[in-house]
Amino acid sequence: MKSPQDISRDIDQIRSIMERSTKFPSLAGWAGVMAGSYALAGAAAAHFLFGFRPEQDPARIGPDADLGSIGLTAAAVLLLSVLTAVLLTKRKADRQGESMWNTASRQLLSHMAVPLVTGGVLIVILHMYGLTGLAVPLTLIFYGLALFSAGRFTFREIRIMGVLQLLLGLIASVQLEYSLILWGSGFGLLHILYGALMYHRYDR
Repeated sequence: MKSPQDISRDIDQIRSIMERSTKFPSLAGWAGVMAGSYALAGAAAAHFLFGFRPEQDPARIGPDADLGSIGLTAAAVLLLSVLTAVLLTKRKADRQGESMWNTASRQLLSHMAVPLVTGGVLIVILHMYGLTGLAVPLTLIFYGLALFSAGRFTFREIRIMGVLQLLLGLIASVQLEYSLILWGSGFGLLHILYGALMYHRYDR
């Protein structure tokens, strides 16, 4: 007959197995820091190099804005962020002896995909009607929804960051003249703070 200590140890092992099957613990904090840095650099380029001036024309992000260059900058920030996240997350998963592509990670991505794709389609539609400036708060809002939805499959801090992104997006939607500053705060500073916190708590 097992002792209470053995039973307790068995329960802890079962709980750990179940946790690994439903949670994805391999998100790398350093990836958040890098993504935030890319976002801040992109926001600075959009403002200083490509004429992003929502304070002059909020709906169209400024009369002299170079939309093509701003779009390419946004795409570059997104691509760099995704590639960095994949590489660093894979390295962390390998170090932990985990598979990066498992049930939990698939669920995480599927729950993120619906709000992100929906938001992307809506932004394209608004751009067709000349309301490009609304893309800025909407990226924050739908990204926040994606994080909140996916948060159940990874660290609980992800859900908190999702709520903060949502709040920044809602504020930006009624203060379009400050939308670029709020976007940089959400995708830039918030990512850096989150990444540093995750690194301190889970990566060291």
